[in-house]
Amino acid sequence: MAQYYKIKQQHPDTILLFRVGDFFETFEEDAKIASKVLGITLTKRSNGAAEDVPLAGFPHHAIDAYLPKLVRAGYRVAVCEQMENPKFAKGIVKREVIEVVTPGVTLSDKLLDHKKNNYVLGVFVKDDLVGLSFSDISTGEFYVYETKLDQLSEQIQLINPSEILYHKRDKDYLTKILSKINPEIRLTKIEDWIFNFDYTNEMLLNHFKTVTLKGFGIDRLQNGIIAAGIVLHYLQETQRVNLSHLNKISIYNPSDYMILDYSTKRNLEIITSMQEGTREGSLISILDKTQTAMGGRLLKKWISAPLRDVNAINQRLNAVENLIKEKSLRKDLINQLKEIGDLERLISKVCTGRANPREIIAVKTSLKKIPVVKELLNKLSDSTLKKVGDSLKDLTELVEKISDAIIDSPPASLTEGGIIKSGFSPELDELREIAFHGKEWISNLQQKERERTGIPSLKVGFNNVFGYYIDISNAHKSKVPADYIRKQTLVNSERYITPELKTFEEKILHAEEKIGELEYQLFNEIRNLVALEAESIQTNARLIGMLDVFLSFAECAEEYNYVKPEVDEGNEIEILQGRHPVVERILSPGEKFTPNDCKLNNSDQQIILLTGPNMAGKSVYLRQVGLIVLLAQIGSFVPASKAKIGIVDRIFTRVGASDNITAGESTFLVEMQEAANILNNATSKSLILLDEIGRGTSTFDGISIAWAITEYLHENPDVAAKTLFATHYHELNEMADLFPRIKNYKVEVREYDDKVIFLHRVNPGRADHSYGIQVAMMAGLPVFVTNRAKEILNNLESKELTPYEVKKERLKKLKSETDNQISLFEFKDDELRTEIKNLELNSLTPIEALNKLNELKRKMEKND
Repeated sequence: MAQYYKIKQQHPDTILLFRVGDFFETFEEDAKIASKVLGITLTKRSNGAAEDVPLAGFPHHAIDAYLPKLVRAGYRVAVCEQMENPKFAKGIVKREVIEVVTPGVTLSDKLLDHKKNNYVLGVFVKDDLVGLSFSDISTGEFYVYETKLDQLSEQIQLINPSEILYHKRDKDYLTKILSKINPEIRLTKIEDWIFNFDYTNEMLLNHFKTVTLKGFGIDRLQNGIIAAGIVLHYLQETQRVNLSHLNKISIYNPSDYMILDYSTKRNLEIITSMQEGTREGSLISILDKTQTAMGGRLLKKWISAPLRDVNAINQRLNAVENLIKEKSLRKDLINQLKEIGDLERLISKVCTGRANPREIIAVKTSLKKIPVVKELLNKLSDSTLKKVGDSLKDLTELVEKISDAIIDSPPASLTEGGIIKSGFSPELDELREIAFHGKEWISNLQQKERERTGIPSLKVGFNNVFGYYIDISNAHKSKVPADYIRKQTLVNSERYITPELKTFEEKILHAEEKIGELEYQLFNEIRNLVALEAESIQTNARLIGMLDVFLSFAECAEEYNYVKPEVDEGNEIEILQGRHPVVERILSPGEKFTPNDCKLNNSDQQIILLTGPNMAGKSVYLRQVGLIVLLAQIGSFVPASKAKIGIVDRIFTRVGASDNITAGESTFLVEMQEAANILNNATSKSLILLDEIGRGTSTFDGISIAWAITEYLHENPDVAAKTLFATHYHELNEMADLFPRIKNYKVEVREYDDKVIFLHRVNPGRADHSYGIQVAMMAGLPVFVTNRAKEILNNLESKELTPYEVKKERLKKLKSETDNQISLFEFKDDELRTEIKNLELNSLTPIEALNKLNELKRKMEKND
């Protein structure tokens, strides 16, 4: 326990898994947490004179099942292993923490999503400038940059890290930010002394083995260097391994990308759907036809951070276009990519010494495909694809070395043996020969010695005391060769050993142990050879990921009937026959999506006020415009017959009703916070999608706010963004008469027999109704409620804004003795008229009609 407490003191903010024999044990508070999270029994253990210590543990071989559960629950876990064999240890077995696994730092396949990066983010705030650095140790990515403090929330949303490293003084500020965007991100406090420029700068120089950081272009980023040093320090402290795969650090430039804040990603359902919170029903779910893990991760990056550079976007679009035209080559490339493993994460495991034999074979199998992919790409005409082919590294020599050394289907564990091929190492072959063919060797030796000595009764034997020996009867003592060494005298014979026999004994007794050691040594040599090519393999991984995304875009474009958008620096968005990319894919068989046009610009059609009933398709229309713009700017073809997209710097959305009760924020407050974010950050290059504003307060307040916001967007040149505004406030339609760049559009409907038929077509004009009562009827509200609602609506629309006045007057009349008979008759007569009017004659059977008529007759007689 003294040893445990010493190690625990070095890792106070972790769950310490302490190896004791065949178990990993946890003690005290750690045991209580582990018991609860892992569902294992909490017990006690006597600690000498002290009180009993809470204890919870599990078998050491089950660590891959239990450790991920602790990390997913948000805990940092220190794995403390026995560093020597207990059989040979003197005193207490030596133990050390071999790694600290955290939400943002892990190489475990059980914890990593192969379609998603796992970033740890370092933050250093000084005055109004923030240094930011983020890394994914499993892929070798390492970035650094600086930004203004008021943009920190946006940057955290852009990077979407699993863990943030911070200075204790910044905790409250970061906690406040995370409470609004993602409270599940782990915050990890780093000791104050590490936030030092000289220390962090020196650490980076030592790691990259350079004398300056100018070569990476980051030498002037003082706050950024501190943030990067914090990340590197944390990775070294937690992993305790060689991090040679982190071989460069790059500047990240957020201005290259469109910023998508948390609410926009949620409302447009880019990565996850709003209903289930899962990938199903999201944009990425229908767009992801990637074959490799690298491609899957890169697609998520691209879709979360669309480009703002027209040339870069058009390079992607041209590459996709070429792949669509060359269908046969595209299919061949897809088939090759299917057999390429996760090279990024494989090489990270290789460099950190954690790759097992199967993973080395996966590297070999993947690299074997590179020359074929290069050859196929050289047949294409697009310059970007040709450049990918030229940049791929042919590592045939390394493939051959792996192939010569390691069997094609090795076991996953090094301890199982049988990894190295026969013929690769003469020494290993000899040991295997001895270990597996020892009896044969003894028999051959015995025969050879009989022939050499002429002693037909010579025997080679073995016992536990003397080991192997040659037994010669006394009758043949005179024939014993000079090189025999007498070992033991018996009554009828003498026992001898020879140098050759002693050497063999050494070999056979320790053969199995030596085979294990030698196989590990040879495997490690091969693993190190692979590690030497880390940079080339990482380059291949990056290029294969890019090719994979291009192929995915091409497959989607062909299957879904997408077109190539025209992307330029202009201020116009023009979409003909646009479709919602997700909705059109999930329609029931037989249903057809109704496409719609959209035209927005900064000159004469900046703001579209869209009116129409609920369920008519206003929200779908807004979202499809946003998604088509996004698809164009990630380099994908789009669901439309034609699309011209002027570059958008941001897409803002304000959709639906949500609250944050735990933070004391009502639905309306959240709505206004989102609106404020839009007005404070939008520019004339932005696209704003507003689906209702001001609905969380009184009607007049809501109309006033919605009007003022729309007017502000029109009149303020700095935030005159292209805007789609879906609303039920028909009063706003009057703005089109007052402001030149505001236009009215409506979703077409048809009324039939007090019902509404939705046409899902968007045309110029204004809707005169919201048809809320008809939608309520479709939802199954009781007839009494919908009838009364119609009555109240009629009064409201005739400017009688107190719907209860009519009812009060009627009650007064009922109480009046003079007008009692007339009032009662009128009231009851109206009631019967209403009931008859609401009869659905077409749905009544003859017997039901007769029964209804009889019921009405009884009511009339009762009234009379």
